[in-house]
Amino acid sequence: MHTPFIRYFHTELAKQGFLTVKFNFPYMEARRRVPDRREILEESYRTIVDQARNGKHKPARMFIGGKSMGGRIASQVAANGVDVNGLFFLGYPLHPIGKTDQLRDEHLYRVKKPMLFVSGTRDSFARRDLLEKVVSKIGSNARIHWIENGDHSFKTPDAKPGSADALHEALVSLVAWFQAIA
Repeated sequence: MHTPFIRYFHTELAKQGFLTVKFNFPYMEARRRVPDRREILEESYRTIVDQARNGKHKPARMFIGGKSMGGRIASQVAANGVDVNGLFFLGYPLHPIGKTDQLRDEHLYRVKKPMLFVSGTRDSFARRDLLEKVVSKIGSNARIHWIENGDHSFKTPDAKPGSADALHEALVSLVAWFQAIA
């Protein structure tokens, strides 16, 4: 939750009036490199959703998502019954690098809420044609916003060091999507 990527989205969404919550999974808090088991990751995410929903702010609508694995875990808890208004994915890890035959998509077809995938066209975790096929199969509930020449973190080869142009584009698409499904 302390990466520049996450801080950017957290801060910029808050500036536009969105209540945002960021957190680390237990393995990250413990500074371990290997992720926790799926059950622990999902339980951690469900706990955060419950705390946000029942905390002092009591949001009227809730969208969950995240960067890479955080987004994938969000989609898994939504597929398993966590009630939210929609999901967003900032670099969804559709497959491991170089293993395009190992898609992580089966649970997505059970999610009946609106979904926005923001992905770089050079994302090594989500080959463009495969992500387009998955989103097409999901149907009208899902949309993609492509960051041209962006990698898994939306960095482009021609970007100047410290440039936030691609992040800003992703933010604008996310805010427009939130407003469109309001």
